[in-house]
Amino acid sequence: MNKILMVSALSAGLLLAGCQSVNTTSGGAVGVERKQYMFSMLSTAEVNQMYAQSYQKTMGEASDKGVLDKTSSDAKRIQVIADRLIAQAPIFRPDSAQWNWEVNLIKSDELNANCGPGGKIMFYTGLIDQLKLTDAEIAAIMGHEIAHALREHGREAMSKAYGIEMAKQGAGALFGLGQDSLALADTVANYGMTLPNSRGNENEADLIGLELAARAGYDPNAAITLWNKMAKASEGAPPEFMSTHPSSSSRIASLQAAIPKVMPLYQQAKK
Repeated sequence: MNKILMVSALSAGLLLAGCQSVNTTSGGAVGVERKQYMFSMLSTAEVNQMYAQSYQKTMGEASDKGVLDKTSSDAKRIQVIADRLIAQAPIFRPDSAQWNWEVNLIKSDELNANCGPGGKIMFYTGLIDQLKLTDAEIAAIMGHEIAHALREHGREAMSKAYGIEMAKQGAGALFGLGQDSLALADTVANYGMTLPNSRGNENEADLIGLELAARAGYDPNAAITLWNKMAKASEGAPPEFMSTHPSSSSRIASLQAAIPKVMPLYQQAKK
């Protein structure tokens, strides 16, 4: 057990040694101020470029299959909502004004949406149709996803993966551990370093997304009705979105507590 603890500690140590401390966004009215550790050899530009290539491939495949929706009323609807949210992004992150933002609607029954590094947004018709989303509820989802991109949660996760891999390789040489022990050490490191941050990242995206939507003129209370709809939708076979964005009473409570902080921004935007 002592060796496993040493491997876990080494993982954290190597991660920190190869990382730089950053805060990717300003705190905003919601006060997201957590310092992040990014692998110094993995730049924002590199991650954005890697994701842009993957995104274009996905869009090309969707177009070939005839499921890339560029002309429907819903496609125009999400473009308008995205434009309003994107206009507010530089408040949290000034350099996002130079990002090559894209938003596309995919015709699919899947309940899913995401915004990858560099501002590449995908939204699925299943979310709109099955949950009967209002514009403000779409803004709540999209704002949340945009927040993940602004905070570079993807690069942060990749940085942790690098640290864990470095630790496994280094630990094997230092301690002569077998594969089973290394696998256990990997589990310890993942649990100790990744799981808490993934929950924290979700909360950050909730809060920043709430403020983005409010500043864009969308009622922040829609975040509550959205997650209530999500919770109901997950009672049967959980949708894909819920596998990475689990709904919970604590999430809704956190959003409710933050709404008074952003309501003046919404009221100002509506004038």
